[in-house]
Amino acid sequence: MNLPVALTCGDPSGVGPELAVAARAALGAELPLFWIGDPRHLPQGAAFQEIGDPAEASHVPAGLLPVLPHGFAAPALPGQPAPENAAGVIAVIERAVGLVQAGLASAVCTAPIHKKALKDGAGFGFPGHTEFLAHLAGVDRVVMMLASPDLRVVPVTIHIALAEVPAALTADLLEDTIRITDAGLRRDFGLVRPRLAVAGLNPHAGEGGAMGREEITLIGPVLERLRAEGYDLRGPASADTMFHARARAGYDAAICMYHDQALIPIKTLDFDGGVNVTLGLPFVRTSPDHGTAYDIAGKGVARPDSLIAALRMAHQMAAARLG
Repeated sequence: MNLPVALTCGDPSGVGPELAVAARAALGAELPLFWIGDPRHLPQGAAFQEIGDPAEASHVPAGLLPVLPHGFAAPALPGQPAPENAAGVIAVIERAVGLVQAGLASAVCTAPIHKKALKDGAGFGFPGHTEFLAHLAGVDRVVMMLASPDLRVVPVTIHIALAEVPAALTADLLEDTIRITDAGLRRDFGLVRPRLAVAGLNPHAGEGGAMGREEITLIGPVLERLRAEGYDLRGPASADTMFHARARAGYDAAICMYHDQALIPIKTLDFDGGVNVTLGLPFVRTSPDHGTAYDIAGKGVARPDSLIAALRMAHQMAAARLG
């Protein structure tokens, strides 16, 4: 059964609704999908068709966006978040997860949310999508991976200040990140034996302790222990030499110690096509690698490339899980 991907509306005042319409127009009948949200929030004149059940999505003509209606408290003005809509944004995410857990959708693809808007409007208590989805799934630890055709990167620590990284970086966290990444690449990407390159924390990977000792005291021992179990690991490596074309050919994903160490290279290589993937969930979740873009919302200039890539990757990952 070719189940559809559930696409959440994200922040209705951001670019999510217009990108959903543009992505459907570009994809056509390439893959089944449906959008969950308030039809009032779609761009004026948008080509869509309401459905009452995800199973109806595959019967909607390719030129129309299948919409599973979800009522919101208020209309949406591009670039102007409405606090009264925050609860609706959260409920749509919960609904999408419920549908995939019930076997009615193949995967969840989430449009961007604005964390402060959700916190201000509904007391949202999570740093972002990733942590909220882990909570909904009942999973203790998940991994954020950014993926494009040229590079896959995984930050071990994510949305914390750079000054907090050394204390947050523990052997258990690094080990769990490597294990979850390896398992995700096998299950969701069909790699028989993933090759992982692991960055050091310090410049030149500490240069033998001259520029920091985390590579010697923390990162190196974890890698040695996991290599003994059969993991294919390279490093700890100097991050400034990991991302040129010849280096990238030698691994399937790069494990990085902090947010910018991972995201700067992938956004430099493929700013419009990067996909945010959550590994370690009992269901497939992807998202475009950009935010709500309030500054350009409603102006018709937002590019759907990353959302298109996220929908395609969700569909492919779900197929890989089925074997």
